[in-house]
This record gives sequence, structure tokens and C-alpha cells, in this order.
Amino acid sequence: MPESPTRTVDEHLAEILELVSPPPAATLPLAACLGLTLRADLTARLPAPPFTNSSMDGFAVRAADVAGASAGRPVELPVADDQPAGPRGASVLAPGTAIRIMTGAPLPEGADAVVPVELTDQPRGSVPLPPAVRVLEPVVVGASVRHRGEGVAVGAPVMPAGTRLGAAALAAAAAVGYGELPVARRPRLAVVSTGDELAAPGEALGGGTIPDSNLTMLVALATEWGADVPVAERVGDDPGTLRAVLARAAEAADLVVTCGGISAGAYEVVRQALESPRVRFVQVAMQPGKPQGLGTLAASHGDVPVLALPGNPVSSFVGFRVLVRPALAVLAGRDPHAETATVPVRAAEAWRSPAGRRQYAPVRLEPPERPGEPFLARPTHRLGSASHLVGSLHLAHALAVVPAEVTQVEAGQAMAAIPLPPWSPELPVQVAPHPR
Repeated sequence: MPESPTRTVDEHLAEILELVSPPPAATLPLAACLGLTLRADLTARLPAPPFTNSSMDGFAVRAADVAGASAGRPVELPVADDQPAGPRGASVLAPGTAIRIMTGAPLPEGADAVVPVELTDQPRGSVPLPPAVRVLEPVVVGASVRHRGEGVAVGAPVMPAGTRLGAAALAAAAAVGYGELPVARRPRLAVVSTGDELAAPGEALGGGTIPDSNLTMLVALATEWGADVPVAERVGDDPGTLRAVLARAAEAADLVVTCGGISAGAYEVVRQALESPRVRFVQVAMQPGKPQGLGTLAASHGDVPVLALPGNPVSSFVGFRVLVRPALAVLAGRDPHAETATVPVRAAEAWRSPAGRRQYAPVRLEPPERPGEPFLARPTHRLGSASHLVGSLHLAHALAVVPAEVTQVEAGQAMAAIPLPPWSPELPVQVAPHPR
């Protein structure tokens, strides 16, 4: 079958994103929401803090009663009560008295300030309630007091839909009255690596066999991103066997990714198994990763998108970073274009780029010569972005994005780069949208 005309990366990604959509929101307890995406705007059900309380261990007072206090002339007040943190209600403070209070305890009615224990004659720690306290310094109204709702008022917006829920976000949700949240469940990605030539990692190699680094890599990339991987299988070059594996994968997954078997050779098993009105194989103007496939597989719960990546490992890696991650973002209810955000860099040395294809070159990022300038990008291997160079891929901090019209990158040339995890604190922090 003749090849489809070459399409741009942006055209191909746009078609991929049309194939995927987030599942209905699921309501889950907070403990199950880490890393998931909020599917509805969150407003405060409770004020934070929920009642006016002390921010220090000390003594609740009326500020006017200690206005003249000093180390040389302390103000002595009788201690009328103890106010610990907990379910007990607030005490009532009579004028001219003090109430011992702990951090987080309700401010007694009638009090308008707290004197920290450090500004009194009392010791810290677990000691008996004193009959009186000497205050060594004055405090102003509101000192060491946290007022009800000063952090968040009831009904105030807390976080928008699309927020990825980390530890701080879950704490905020709990603080304003939520025990469960509407979220997009974790995407399920099935990975199928193909080829008779593949051996399991660590196996002794026979003639013409190579270690299957792709399956390990793609499962790790999916897990690192935050997806579940219910199916991860290696399949040989028999189309019937592959169809059976893919049918099982479609039943278990929201998205199926294959690697290998899609080029122009005589034994392209993914093409043989899938090429149909439902699945197309195309040429994308990118390097590495020109051959690509996309479409849908039938499953009992509806059509499941399938993306076919090339078998060369750097091509598969780039394809996952540039094409699969945005699709996972849609499935997770996030902005897909944030997955290809870039940082500005400058080339540390010259290199070649193929005409008419956007290059994604694995590069190391080196500190700039002068503070405030973009980081310097240097190819991780002397052979540049060749698709088989998996042995040096782990050295890359980013993928330098060379526009399709550029065939020669010059030293010092400005360009964009897509950062790769793990994120290093040495990397620049400002990001800009990837050009679309």
C-alpha cells in the first residue's frame, strides 16, 4: 500500500487528541486521590481556620490589661482557666484575668490577644496551671490570634478543575470540608512490544536477537507519568497472535500503545495485524520517529485508541514524550499542551538536522556562561539523534526542538527544549507553551 503524504507533528498530534477523551468523573476518598486530576471547581465548605484560635502556646488576655507591661514592671494577672486544643468549647475571659492557652485552641470569649509563654515568667512545657502569670511585654489586639476564615472564607474558590492533586492540594481540600473529591481516574495504558528479534532483558542472545529495551522503557515512562499499565507484553511477528493480544489489551485499557512493526519492510507485524479503515499508518515530519500509526480498537466498553510507535528505541522514547503523554493528559482531565512545554536553550555546539523534519535531539543541559542566560544544550552522543542510540539516552536532560526548516544548528543558536524527568533543580524554571 502506498504511504500517506507526510504530515506535521502538530497535525498528527491534533488527530491523536481527537481520538481520546476523559472518562466520567469518579468520586473517591482523599486518600485515593493523590496524583489524580480534579474534575470540578472546588469551593470552601468550611472556613479555614474553622474558628478563631491561638497561634502560640501562652496566655489569652485583653490587650488593654497588659498595655503597660515591661521587664522592669511586669503586669501580673490571675490565671482563671486552662484552654487546651480539642473539642472543648471556648472559655470566657473576665476582665483583668488571663487564661492559659495552647496552640490551636479556641480563643476565649472576651480575649483579643495571646501573650506567648516566652513573654511571661512561666516555663515552657508540661507544668501545672499557675495561679497567676507575670506578663513581661505588651501585646497588641490580634497578637498571636488566627481569626476564623482568615485563610479561606466559606464559598471562596479553593482550586479549579484540572488541578493535579498533590499533598498540599489534598490538605487544602480536607481543611475546607472535603472527605472525597470528583476526579478523573488514573489512565490505563496497555503496552505491546513486537518483533521476533526481541529477547527479554537479561536473556542470552541468539543470532540476530537483541534485548527488548522498549517494553521496559515504555512501561516505566507510563508509570513515571502516573498511568496504570494493566497489560505489558512482548509479541513476535505472527499477526494472529498480535491481534489476540491487542484485543485483550483493549478490554483492559483506555489507550493501547504498540512499538515496532510499522515501517516499510516485508515483516511489519503491526501493519499486517491492524491496517484497516480503523487504523492508519502515516509518515510524520519528525526525527526520530517518522513512521507512526493511529486509530481505534473495538472493545466491549467502546472504541479504544491505539497509537503505533516505531521500534527503534529513541524513536519510541520521543514518540511517547511528544505524542503519548498529551493523550494521557486528556484521559486524566489535564491540559495536553502542557505536556510539551519548553524551556529556552542555546546550542553549545553545531549539529545537523534533517531537512523538512522537526528534530527532537536528546541533549544535556549545561550552565550558561553568564547568569540569567539560557542553558546550553549539547547532544548526548556524537551521532546526534539517531534512533538506535538508547545507550546514551539516559544522559539527556531534554529534547532540543529544531524546526523543520533548519538543517544546520549553529553554536549559540537559540531554540526550545522539552525537559525530561527527573526534573533537576539546575534546570530553568520558566516554561513557555510549545509552538503549535
